[in-house]
Amino acid sequence: MNKQQLMSTLERVVRGFCRLKNLDEVCVSDGFAIHFEEWEWEVGVGLYGFWRFADFQNDAALQQSILEWYETQIGKGLPEMQINTTAPMIALALVAGHHQRQDLLATVNDWADALLRDLPRTEEGGFQHVVKEQPNTGQLWDDTLFMTCLFLGVAGIVLKRRDLIDEAGYQFLLHTRYLSDPVTGLWYHGWTFVDKHHFAGAFWARGNAWITVAIPEFIALMGEHLDASVRRYLSQVVARQVRTLCALQADNGMWHTVLDDPLSPQESSATAGIAYGMLRAVRMGILDESISGSALRAFEAVIARIDDGGLVLEASRGTMLGWDIQYYCDIAMAPVPYAQALTMLLLLEMEQGGWLEEKTGA
Repeated sequence: MNKQQLMSTLERVVRGFCRLKNLDEVCVSDGFAIHFEEWEWEVGVGLYGFWRFADFQNDAALQQSILEWYETQIGKGLPEMQINTTAPMIALALVAGHHQRQDLLATVNDWADALLRDLPRTEEGGFQHVVKEQPNTGQLWDDTLFMTCLFLGVAGIVLKRRDLIDEAGYQFLLHTRYLSDPVTGLWYHGWTFVDKHHFAGAFWARGNAWITVAIPEFIALMGEHLDASVRRYLSQVVARQVRTLCALQADNGMWHTVLDDPLSPQESSATAGIAYGMLRAVRMGILDESISGSALRAFEAVIARIDDGGLVLEASRGTMLGWDIQYYCDIAMAPVPYAQALTMLLLLEMEQGGWLEEKTGA
């Protein structure tokens, strides 16, 4: 694959994201207007990938498309604040900061205040993983760091609020304490303070991918605003996780949905996210250069799973905390916005990091 083919594939994946209207509905549109109707985590991750693409391209029309989506949603009224409905706020904070839109910055500020004031907490002040389906009392989930804490950090930057950055950093540290396995460095999907266990004890692939992505992303987005000790600690956390991920990668470059169960289905959104996080962290100097080999094999595997319409295949649908391993194996596959976004981020990193040249030896 050359640079032109890479960028053509990236554009196709972006168009694929724009065609998704709901979780079970794909439009026939071939433009860059965003059709997804629900304000939820699935589109929130997608919007972050879309914004990164628009920003990289410095394309005013793409930036206007995402701005129009937000203006429409805000005009209809935003949903109740919880963990998953915070995910679309990540890109909104970036858009508001980029355009210096005071009305959007006010929306970001109000949402951040509501998070700190109203979101239920676990013991030790953790963000309880409240979602629309249930309150998940006393539970920490690995998803939270991407869905909510990236927003808090970005909001802290654009609003110049140190308290938001500090809270985001604390949540990364607390979630690491209870969800990261000290033996392997892999992350459990969830922890309950009520009954003191990790539910199925599953090392769920996409949950781990959220961490492989979120830690380098958080460090990069915070820049000099992140305490050096927190940066150093989180860098070691992701390095330990990635060493085990490399050992568990399938021969074809994919990762299984339960990482240490080779009989569980292989899953493309996790594979894209892990590969992106690896390459991003190598380029930042967090991970050793040798890690790039695993990531580039994963890149090839993901590319092979993009259809002619730009949809990423073999991605699993949203996954609640499971009580047994079989639950994770039974999650259905479908075109989903977050698989599009994680693949966008991977393809962008391939271009920005010059990884094609690395791969071909040019």
